[in-house]
Amino acid sequence: MSDVKFCAVLGSPIDHSLSPDLHQAAYAALGLDGWTYRRHEVDEAALPGFMAGLDASCAGLSLTMPLKRAVMPLLDEVSATAASVEAVNTVVFTKDGRKVGDNTDIPGMVAALRERGIEEVGSAAILGAGATASSALAALAEICAGEVVVYVRSADRAAEMRQWGERLGVAVRTADWTDSARALHAPLVIATTPAGSTDALSHAVPERPATLFDVLYDPWPTDLAARWSAYGGAVVSGLDLLVHQAVLQVEQMTGRSPGPLDAMRTAGERALAAR
Repeated sequence: MSDVKFCAVLGSPIDHSLSPDLHQAAYAALGLDGWTYRRHEVDEAALPGFMAGLDASCAGLSLTMPLKRAVMPLLDEVSATAASVEAVNTVVFTKDGRKVGDNTDIPGMVAALRERGIEEVGSAAILGAGATASSALAALAEICAGEVVVYVRSADRAAEMRQWGERLGVAVRTADWTDSARALHAPLVIATTPAGSTDALSHAVPERPATLFDVLYDPWPTDLAARWSAYGGAVVSGLDLLVHQAVLQVEQMTGRSPGPLDAMRTAGERALAAR
């Protein structure tokens, strides 16, 4: 393997990404002095040209919105995990030049929950129905024994989530967002909505909440996460997810395992504190 390698995160917008902080911290901890990790503003139209312009010094790419589905036709192979949700967030370039896509968000979610002692739940609730919600469903397919209730704002999104449930083998029931306060009584609540979307629910947190997985990390804590913690509930943050999925990316791109989880988490916390 060459001593000089680079990886990068692509997306649009991309300035907010913490990935460079996490991956550069990993390279330092692993002693990969010649490795760098770059940030590139790339939209769907520019992606094919960008991919075609990469040379053998590129070891891998991290992909964020809106590229997770757009990259799939450009790859030589897609993992079963990524295919299950039609989303690739990781591309690894093999020694023979092949481009292999994977999704580390799903195992990252499972790992973040297991770090907090959540190995299995009898049921769960998801707030929201976007791309992250489908990854949450795929993660719940591994740890949830019963029904998952997804709270949505539109009938179209409700139908999509039921279809994802059938595809992933998860028993999904959808409910209207106006009833989303009911979600907070579930053994596990996964909030996948944009910043501010769940603020109005903070007043409805039960006296003894179970576990909240809020995929946001900036700003942090969200109103919902703050109230949840104040009431003694367990909270898994978006930074937990980001770090766990990034560790898996580092392992795949560098071939070094285990990835330096603690060093990457510390780098993420420092970067957020500096904002």
